[in-house]
Parts: sequence; structure tokens; C-alpha cells
Amino acid sequence: MAKKKARVLWTRGMSAELRRHSKARTPVKKISTLMKRTPGALRQQAMKLGFGLGHQR
Repeated sequence: MAKKKARVLWTRGMSAELRRHSKARTPVKKISTLMKRTPGALRQQAMKLGFGLGHQR
């Protein structure tokens, strides 16, 4: 059975970085690679913070 990775909580700095990428219209796949998060996790956090990513804009 595969091991599960430990959850990494979102910090203010990570949220600010996500917002900067959103304003710069960086593709979600590239943000995912840079931040080491899944595209779904990025979209969920962006929605929680009140802005969109990717095709949802």
C-alpha cells in the first residue's frame, strides 16, 4: 500500500504567492509544479481566498 504524504498547511506567504500567480495569469500546471501542490488544491485555495485560477477566470 502506498504511503500518504503529510498535509502541508497554507501559510500567508503561499497564499500571497498564489495570488501573484493568479494576477500574472500563470498556467495552473506551472503553478502546481512551482508550489508542489496539485491543481485541484490550488483551485480550492484560490476559491477559498476569493479569486479564480485557470479557465474559471
